[in-house]
Amino acid sequence: MSHLTEFPLARPAGCPFDPPAALTELRAEEPVARMTYPGGHEGWVVTGFAEARTVLADQRFSSRQELLRMPYRMPGMDELPEMPPAAVGDMTGIDAPEHTRFRKLLVGSFTVRRMRQLTERVAQVTAEHLAAMRELGPEVDLVEAFAHPVPAVMICELLGVPYEDRDTFQRYVTLLFSADAPAEERYEGIVKLQEYVGQLVVAKRAEPTDDLFSDLTATDLTDEELAGVGSLLLAAGLDTTANQIALGSYVLLRQPEQIPLLLNDPDAAVEELLRYLTITHTNVRTALEDVEIGGQVIRAGETVTLSLQAANRDPLRFDNPDELDLTRSAIGHLTFGHGIHQCLGQQLARVEMRVSMPALFTAFPTLRLAGEPTLRPGHQSIYGVQSLPVSWEETR
Repeated sequence: MSHLTEFPLARPAGCPFDPPAALTELRAEEPVARMTYPGGHEGWVVTGFAEARTVLADQRFSSRQELLRMPYRMPGMDELPEMPPAAVGDMTGIDAPEHTRFRKLLVGSFTVRRMRQLTERVAQVTAEHLAAMRELGPEVDLVEAFAHPVPAVMICELLGVPYEDRDTFQRYVTLLFSADAPAEERYEGIVKLQEYVGQLVVAKRAEPTDDLFSDLTATDLTDEELAGVGSLLLAAGLDTTANQIALGSYVLLRQPEQIPLLLNDPDAAVEELLRYLTITHTNVRTALEDVEIGGQVIRAGETVTLSLQAANRDPLRFDNPDELDLTRSAIGHLTFGHGIHQCLGQQLARVEMRVSMPALFTAFPTLRLAGEPTLRPGHQSIYGVQSLPVSWEETR
């Protein structure tokens, strides 16, 4: 039986979009394998698509944060602390029935129909930032000029967060997702973000407006729960789609022959970019009872690390999975997870990508890389691009 002694994080040299080679090799040999976690816990790593999907759908595997073990040690972490229970309102770290209560209150606000109704507004915001980008050019950081502000405007408008406050809460979100900041600073970022959203909740209760936060004040959620839910949605809405747009633009600038395929069929292209890049690359569950997965018996209390990036490249699920093919049907990928914890904001992310990315390459047909990007390190929970220098030829 294969047995990993540490979770691989390094991507192959020159292949920033590919999973670590050790994970793809393991998937071919043993898609459910033993792994020793930092601190000595003996658990599992899952790299196969079918096996990962099964775990995500099976509620005998818990998402409760206090039951989980981290598969890798964060930089600067000398000792491995006990995982605390999830913060109030953080749906990602709890199970049913508590999770169900929160999810039911939110799921109606993120339906396919409602998110598609935002298409016109996404197009307007995109056009405004493309115009501003042209004024800044002909060389910019695409992350700062475009990939980040478009989803930031949309999540702020959806939640009812004043966009003029973005610099304030963006600092907190940056700390929250930073793997390089000391643990104390990351914790401070969480506290400050929740304090900011908590003040917003009080204001929305006093004077409701036409937004999601105001709608939620009419539910049975407490102020603390509202602040937790709001912090989660704001942080996720700011960070994940921005990195998907930036990393997707980077791979297309490296493979420009694919750009016409994006313009021809944005829906299919976006699904393939989501699969191929899998920016939320790793997930974790803990077995609540003995469960057999892929011919292996996972005992109660053992933690299972799911490599979604390896699963989305499984040749048993996708033909030629290591090739970016914007004409393929990649529907069913695990980028947004699966089961009861599947990403609430996935339809919003799809709309933002389907609108913004074709608009970018239509507005700037000569767009090209102007230097090497700064990529996020593999140990960060969301993979992506920190800076992406681009340039274009001015047209007259």
